[in-house]
Amino acid sequence: MADSAWRMTDIVRSQAAERPQQAALIVDEVITTYSELDSRSSQVANGLIDWQVGPRSRAAVLDTSHPRYFEIYYGALKANCAFVGINSRLAGPEIAWIANDAEARVLFVGRSHYELVEHIESELQSVAQIVALDGGHPHWPAYTTWRNALSSDDPSVPSEPDDDVVQLYTSGTTGHPKGVCHTHRTWSHVAVAARAAGWGDYDASTVTLVCVPVFHVAGFNLTNMTLLAGGTVVLTRQVDPPDLLEKLARHRVTDTLFVPAIILALVSLPRAKSADFSSLARILYGAAPIAESLLDDARATFGCNFVHLYGLTENLGMGTHLPASMHEPALGKLRSVGRPYDGLELRIEDAEGKTLGPGEVGEIVMKSPWVMRGYWRNQAATDATVRDGWLHSGDAGYVDADGFVYIVDRVKDMIVSGGENVYPAEVENALHGHPAVQDVAVIGVPDERWGEAVKAIVVLRPGMTLDAAELIRYARERIGGYKVPKSVDIVAELPRNASGKVLRRELREKYWAGRDRRVN
Repeated sequence: MADSAWRMTDIVRSQAAERPQQAALIVDEVITTYSELDSRSSQVANGLIDWQVGPRSRAAVLDTSHPRYFEIYYGALKANCAFVGINSRLAGPEIAWIANDAEARVLFVGRSHYELVEHIESELQSVAQIVALDGGHPHWPAYTTWRNALSSDDPSVPSEPDDDVVQLYTSGTTGHPKGVCHTHRTWSHVAVAARAAGWGDYDASTVTLVCVPVFHVAGFNLTNMTLLAGGTVVLTRQVDPPDLLEKLARHRVTDTLFVPAIILALVSLPRAKSADFSSLARILYGAAPIAESLLDDARATFGCNFVHLYGLTENLGMGTHLPASMHEPALGKLRSVGRPYDGLELRIEDAEGKTLGPGEVGEIVMKSPWVMRGYWRNQAATDATVRDGWLHSGDAGYVDADGFVYIVDRVKDMIVSGGENVYPAEVENALHGHPAVQDVAVIGVPDERWGEAVKAIVVLRPGMTLDAAELIRYARERIGGYKVPKSVDIVAELPRNASGKVLRRELREKYWAGRDRRVN
């Protein structure tokens, strides 16, 4: 499947031919069959072509897991147009920045974001057409009306293996998100590696519950891998633990992916002890290692296998995996993120690029056929991240004598809160605009529910006062809610080195004292 002739558009075309009436997607109990997914994506493709949104351009969607999300995705691919899923939790200025950076020609918007997009519409420099996914907007065309007026004949636009299929945005230390470009070729290699690793061995009987956002790499991969196998994907539009329990049982789900915070929420529900999980074969988890006590509770509750995944958006989330067989506490590997996939090389480097030995801590770097093509129109950032084919993760860790990888800190100071990546620079840039703030540093601190919580440490301007709640409200108007600080500390000054760089490690120490690792 990873040969040069394969395209992601073959997924819907082949499955529609083989199993036209099987459910491909279930969202809000709305079923989309493979035949419908194929024909509707062709209609979308023809509409995009009519709007001159064709080869090597971008189409964007702003919503959660909408019933029409993957119609648009495969429609974009059939027009040889790359797809941009915009994080629906972002604030208006962030959404405008991504749409403009991607040079998106068309933006599909869900009802819950109509008002927000109206406020930034004048700032959307490249967007020539906005489509109301749920209809009912006075100025934008209604999606189903627009789509249904178009031909369902496949336009059969030619594409190359190295044409972009998706542009996933990941935050950066500069404060601006970067568009990570992946191609037909890179994703096909990922599908092969996942199957070889065992956890991606899906077939037509697979029913996958996807509750993680599909605009992130995990949700994107899980959905497409299931469709590739001819299985059924149950998409949720929000994470509601009681609803997740109900869907697991009602849809006879076989596979899913949760971050540990969701696992904790689920096993804490009284209903979980009596729910029917007999169909569940496997739970994937990522963003953080799992505590042994939580794993014990989860195993007792779900009665299935667990697999830990680690990776970056830049390598489609495929760095290492800890298989179910290694989840026995007696084996001593639960604190690890597993071993590299077949086809991926991994090593630990020091600051000078020297390869380190077992047990020595340095930066995790990886090389594989599924490393990103690059950051969208940002060669400097691409060159800084991928050097001689090696992807520099920004994570500090080590490899033990058995080849298992352990993460101990983050070189680039990234915070992972509830499975979402938060970069301090983004939050600091927002907070700096407050008139009472003279200086600010943002760090992650341990949080039992979210793994890490965002904390702002602020120096006030002389003579100024500031209430923490006021600063949090100020931030919420400017950045996505998951990036907003959960707490604020006021200090006289921030610790800095001789060159003026904030010593985040020193700031974090009081909150992480007594823990053997600096990620939670």
